[in-house]
Amino acid sequence: MAEILPVQWFPGHMAKTRRLMQANLKLVDLVVELTDARIPQSSRNPEIDRLLGKKPRMLLLNKSDSANEEETRRWLRWYKDRGIPAMAADCRTGKGLGQFLPMVRSVLGERIAQWEQKGMGGRPIRLMIVGIPNVGKSSLINRLAGSKRAKVEDRPGVTRGKQWVSLSGGIELLDMPGVLWPKFEDPQAGERLAFVGSVKDDVLDVEHLAVRLLEVLAPREGEKLAARYRLAPEEVAELDPFDLLEAIGRKRGMLLPGGRVNTERAAITVVDEFRGGQWGPITLEPCPEGEG
Repeated sequence: MAEILPVQWFPGHMAKTRRLMQANLKLVDLVVELTDARIPQSSRNPEIDRLLGKKPRMLLLNKSDSANEEETRRWLRWYKDRGIPAMAADCRTGKGLGQFLPMVRSVLGERIAQWEQKGMGGRPIRLMIVGIPNVGKSSLINRLAGSKRAKVEDRPGVTRGKQWVSLSGGIELLDMPGVLWPKFEDPQAGERLAFVGSVKDDVLDVEHLAVRLLEVLAPREGEKLAARYRLAPEEVAELDPFDLLEAIGRKRGMLLPGGRVNTERAAITVVDEFRGGQWGPITLEPCPEGEG
């Protein structure tokens, strides 16, 4: 299959965001990195590890309701084995966020104890929220703040600049613009990002994207595909990806004059419904086996 993504991705924007992060790291006590639970490692910015150095951090695997629960547990263990505190949640519904502030205080336990010894027990805990576009940073902030403080839209790149948000319990959040690396070193990671919507759709061929998505998922999620689109399981197993896309379009009545299937419309439907979790919980990136 041809490449889905262009090699270069806004290097100027990435450099600006990197400078902004570096300038503000000294203002915060902990960095919270959001990832997409369906692609936990592919949705991490590879530059963040280098940028953070020894700054305390934790991972939040967002959109966990759309990911396979057992696979998410494996990923959480995998990160824990590498010394990275991690939790899973769904920031749109708030599911799992009850453990967010307790984990923050646990990760910063020694530092908080030092503040109390120095008579600074009332000092606010300052967090930096980082992550690639469309991973759910604004949803997290709005859930924690209990109001629509940050603009939320289901498309990448909505947060434009840094903003502080005060929470109850002496917590202050620093929201940062979405960051995406200027070069996709791993084509598979770039493809997964396109599948979940962390790349602007106007640079993608949606039919190509849908065909690739079906090609990747039909062999291992065929039952969910068959159930969603009311197809026979053998159709899903035997049809090549483009013919499968046509079968989906035909089943949904997406026909052009002459009875041809409107494959572009079918592709948009397939991609949108996958991203919306309507296929059921699916993890695109399995946890590495036998590591840690």
